[in-house]
Amino acid sequence: MNGYPDRVVLDGVPPVHFYRGGVRCPEDIVMPSIVRAVLEYMGEPDYGCKHCPTQNPAGTIPCAYAFLVGVSGAASFLSWHEGWVDDNVEIHYMSADAAAPEQRIFRAIGYEYEWVNKEPGRDDEMLFRERIAESIGRGMPVVGYGVIGPPEASIIAGYDEGGGVLIGWSFFQDTPEFNAGVEFEPAGNGQTTGYFRKRDWFKDTDCLLVIGDKVDKPPLEETYRAALGWMLEVTRTEMVRAEPDAPEWYRERHNGLAAYEAWAEHLLRDGAWPADDEETLRAHHRVHDAAVGTVAEARWYGAQFLIQASDPEILPYRMAEDVLHAAACYAGEHDLMWQLWDLAGGNGNPEAYRSMADPAVRRQMVSIIRQARDKDAQAANHLEQALL
Repeated sequence: MNGYPDRVVLDGVPPVHFYRGGVRCPEDIVMPSIVRAVLEYMGEPDYGCKHCPTQNPAGTIPCAYAFLVGVSGAASFLSWHEGWVDDNVEIHYMSADAAAPEQRIFRAIGYEYEWVNKEPGRDDEMLFRERIAESIGRGMPVVGYGVIGPPEASIIAGYDEGGGVLIGWSFFQDTPEFNAGVEFEPAGNGQTTGYFRKRDWFKDTDCLLVIGDKVDKPPLEETYRAALGWMLEVTRTEMVRAEPDAPEWYRERHNGLAAYEAWAEHLLRDGAWPADDEETLRAHHRVHDAAVGTVAEARWYGAQFLIQASDPEILPYRMAEDVLHAAACYAGEHDLMWQLWDLAGGNGNPEAYRSMADPAVRRQMVSIIRQARDKDAQAANHLEQALL
């Protein structure tokens, strides 16, 4: 690349990954975690972590991740595609606009951004390399969709060999299913694993999100009101692309409250859970378990977001009662998801899929899922009342 150094790496960009224990709470919803890490790297003073003393626990936003889960709409998200589809956890299905989470996040934090997509008839790889080099050169990580594993967000923190190698963090860099040929930078900064090094990355990278200049952000009251309205819309939208000619990845995808009933109905299909077919049991349990984890984490952080919103310095006193009732409903959903895990032998039980062959167990699960749906509906009612 003319005019750019052969190698530039930003030192100290915080890692992102699925939960491994430790001081920091689980951050398994990819896009909010990516942005939290970038804000932390940029030293943004308003966003902290009350469990990490070095991460500004006294900031205006005491849990940056909860804030990003809330403003993105992920706090209220649930999707269920007809059949047994692994991408139900992808938050970009919450709206007909797949880019809605990013649009809402970057408006809330006060940063410009630009999508860089692939276009026919253009040297897209060279363009991607140049945009990455330009952003890294000014000290700003880039968000790459894909790079390693599914087309979910990853952090590009540097490059080597003139852009032939990308360097950064991916949720999937340690997953054998996706990391064939991936190398690693030396570990440091207290990390047992270093940045990934990925060659031949362009074919696996769908697009880039290049973060631009810092701009004025809306007042917190405006941001929180907008988020509550968006959460209500996400919850009550039964299918985000209901038209028959919707793109295949949207078609037959239930959303919000309707997703709970679709999930429950799938568990009642006894023929889908053959006791003598381990492969099918594992595959279908994986989809079910991902939904449990999505609701557990999204609603827990949604509750934290709503508790933050109830601060009278953010929203008027009159809204606090309903906002806190909604938070309690979300916290109750979190507890119900743990009950679902317990019915299958506990969260993370490697033999959990076996219990799914028992119709009696699955019917108990259906009862709990419907209780969670009812709590979600109650939360929506409280949000609606708060916004009146």
